[in-house]
Formats: sequence, structure tokens, C-alpha cells
Amino acid sequence: MNEEMRERLRRTRRVTTPWSDDGTRGIRGSRLDELLEHWVNGYDWGVHERRIGGFPWVTVRAGDTDLRVIHQRSADPGAPVVVLLHGWPDSVLRFERVLPFLADMHVVVPALPGFPFAAPLTEPGMSAHRIAGVVAGALDELGYSRYTVSGGDVGGTVAELLAAGYPDRVTALHLTNIAPQRALTADPAKLAPDAAAYLHRSAQWFRAQGGYIAQQATRPNTLAVALGDSPAGLAAWIVEKLESWSDESAFTTDELLTWVTAYWITDTIGTSFTTYAEPVTLPDRVDTPTVLSVFPRDIKPEPRSYAEAFLNVCDYVEHPAGGHFAAWEQPEAYAHDVHRAVKLGG
Repeated sequence: MNEEMRERLRRTRRVTTPWSDDGTRGIRGSRLDELLEHWVNGYDWGVHERRIGGFPWVTVRAGDTDLRVIHQRSADPGAPVVVLLHGWPDSVLRFERVLPFLADMHVVVPALPGFPFAAPLTEPGMSAHRIAGVVAGALDELGYSRYTVSGGDVGGTVAELLAAGYPDRVTALHLTNIAPQRALTADPAKLAPDAAAYLHRSAQWFRAQGGYIAQQATRPNTLAVALGDSPAGLAAWIVEKLESWSDESAFTTDELLTWVTAYWITDTIGTSFTTYAEPVTLPDRVDTPTVLSVFPRDIKPEPRSYAEAFLNVCDYVEHPAGGHFAAWEQPEAYAHDVHRAVKLGG
């Protein structure tokens, strides 16, 4: 592990609040202490770095942007193509466990611009719209003209934009949520009763737990300094989400620290805010055939009626377990639904 990082961890100034052990106020102080202790004395980044480096990485030029992708080819040259799009606060590691279940397909997993393992991002303007265009250009360079797109969180928003912008290329969608920005503009009067009720629940979630979104969207520079200069602060910010948005025991301590270390080593926490800070305009409706996978521990699972107001939902699959990082938590179930989507697209 980077020795400079280890030294910063040793010198962490422990901060207490009146609510340090109240998990509803953020990560518990005692939990953070456990993580930091293991990070310094028990964690070996090198093991994970070698494994991640062993993925079939390629760099593709798409316009004026380099896109680094994991490109897992099927033994069958004519196999269908699937694109997996990660979200925040994760990376391509979200899909590590699902790759073995998709060996019968050509799989492309882009490291989205601004996120860990991507080419350095230095220019403003890398919105979800622009990312969709970069991904489409990279797939064209790889020789893929027809594909199914799967994703959630930021990746789900990019997937919707890809389908809307390139309807001749995207044959089907597989999503674990629909673009959360839709809840900000949807008219409850035009929705089914349970869909309108979902809007109310979604607004409650934003008020109670969505403060990070406002900060990342409006003051990314300020936040980036705090998180980019303190590995302890970075861990507190990210692990709180990883643990509270997933099923219990979804991550070992080493796995949590690997997902956090990926941000630290690549210095990408500030640039990962780009899709929050850059504006996005979604199409009123996306007509691409869609499979929506709903996992009970996700942050805001949508009812079918709400999703159908914006998407061509052909299959709505409710799972008994799993959360926001479903491809990691329930890889076999996730892969099964990807296969459903591929069949939809023909």
C-alpha cells in the first residue's frame, strides 16, 4: 500500500461528535476506528491491485476521450454483446463477481470517466450525456453495433441516455433503478396512485439521506479537498453508503477497503462528482425494451407503475435479497436478469 497513505492513516485526527455511535447520523466512530486499524495493519492493497490489473483491460479512443474498459470476450465470435455501467461510490469492481456468469457473451465494462481506473479527467463538462456518447463511440471502435446495456445508479442514467440517443444500437436495457432525476420533475397528477405515493417516499428519502447529493452537485470543489486529502474522511464518506445501501455482510472488511482504496490510489473522488455537478436532461420516455430488477435493500426501489411511466418495462423482477450493489451482492440473480434482457432484444 502507498506508504504516504499509510502515514496519513497513522496520523488521523480522531473526531468525535455527540452522536459518534449513532448509525443513523453516519458511520459510527467505533466502526471507523476498526476500519482504519485494519487499513494500516492488516490490509494489503498489492494483492487486490494485481487481481484488478489482471482483468482484460483495453483502452479505446472515442472522439477526444480515452475510455478504459474491461473487455471480456466470449469464445463464440457471434455471441451477444452486453455493456455493464457502474455507479457511485463504486467502480468497475461492482461487476467483478458477475463476470463469470456472463461468459457466454462479449462483455464490456467501462471505467466511467472521472471514476477509479479511468483515464485522468481534467476538463469540465463530462456530463452523463457526454459519457453516453463516449461509451457509444468506444463500442463502435470495438466493432459492436448492437448491444444490451445494463446498469444502476449513475450507470442507469447513462444507460437510459444511451438507449434514447442510439435506439438503433441499444437492443434492450437491464436496470436496477430508473434515473433518480425523474423524481424531481415528475407530475404526481399524471401518475398511478402507487407511483405518486412513490414520489412522496422518494422525496422523504432525499430529505433524510440525500444531503451528499446536494453537496456533490453544488460544492464539489470544497468536498473534494476534504475527501481527497484524508483517507479516513474518504473511508467514512464511502463506507457509510456501501454498508447502509446493501444487505448485511455484503462486504468483508478487505472488500470495503479495496473499493475505498481504488478512489484514493487513483485520486478520483473529486472527479467522480462530475455526473452530479453537470446538468442532465432526460427524455420524457425511453421505448427500448427494458428489464427492471428490484432488490429490497436498494435505497429507493420503484414500483412497476412508476417505472412504466418513463420506460418500456417488459419484465419487472422482484428479488428476495440484495441492495444497491446487486451485481456484487447477488451476481447470479443479476446475470439471470441480464440474460432476460438479451433475449428481449433478440
